Amino acid sequence: MNTNLILTFLRDVAANNNRPWFNAHKDEYLSARADFEAAIGRAIVRIAEFDESIAHLKVSDTTYRFYRDTRFSPDKSPYKRHFGAYICAKGKKALHGGYYIHVEPGACMLACGSYWLPTNILTSCRNEIMGNIDEWRHAVESREFRKYFGRPSGSGIESEKGFGIAMLKICPAGFPRDYEHIDYLRMKDYCCWTTVGGDFFEGDGWLDEACRVFRAAKPMMDFVNSVIDDYE
Repeated sequence: MNTNLILTFLRDVAANNNRPWFNAHKDEYLSARADFEAAIGRAIVRIAEFDESIAHLKVSDTTYRFYRDTRFSPDKSPYKRHFGAYICAKGKKALHGGYYIHVEPGACMLACGSYWLPTNILTSCRNEIMGNIDEWRHAVESREFRKYFGRPSGSGIESEKGFGIAMLKICPAGFPRDYEHIDYLRMKDYCCWTTVGGDFFEGDGWLDEACRVFRAAKPMMDFVNSVIDDYE
C-alpha cells in the first residue's frame, strides 16, 4: 500500500474539506482510493487462507463511500478523513463480526469483532460466555490476544489498543454480581483493536502482521458470531 500517497491526500482533504477543493483534486482522490482498494483486495485473499467464510467477498463488498451523510450531524464537512474496509462474511452492514482496516493520519488501526449489538443479542452472548467460560477464556486470555488487545477496559476506541469499546459500570441486570469473571459480562460490545503507525501499511509485508493480529482475534469473534448468527 502506498501510504504516503493515501495519507498525504487524507491530510489535505482534512485541511480543505469542501467541494470546490475536492473537485479540483479529484484525481488525487481516485489514485488514493485505487491504491487502498488494491491493498484490500490482497487482504481478502490472505485472510481467506485462514477464514474461508470471507473468500467470496469483492472489494466493493467491504469499502465505504467517502462522502459523509451530514443530515443528522453538526459537522457538515462533506468528506471523510479516512479510508476503511470491513471484511465481513455477511456484509459490511451485518451484525456478524468481521475484520476492519482503518487508514487515517495519526489513527491507523486494525480491529476485529462486533459492536453496537442489540440488547437481546448481548444478553445471549453473556449467557453463552457464562455457560462456556473455559472456551471463552481460552480465546481472550491467550498470550497473542492479550499482546495485541489487552484486557476488557471500556477505554474507548481512542486508546492504543483495547478489548471492548464501552462497559457497564455495574453488573448487567439478571446476572450474578459476584461472578468471578464479571468484566466479560459488563462489556457492551465484543470488539478488539490495535493501533498501528502510518508506515505500517507500506509495501506488502504489512499483510503478514495484519494476519497475525486477525488470527489472534478470530477465536473470540467466532465465539460471538456463533451467537449472533442465530439471530441473522
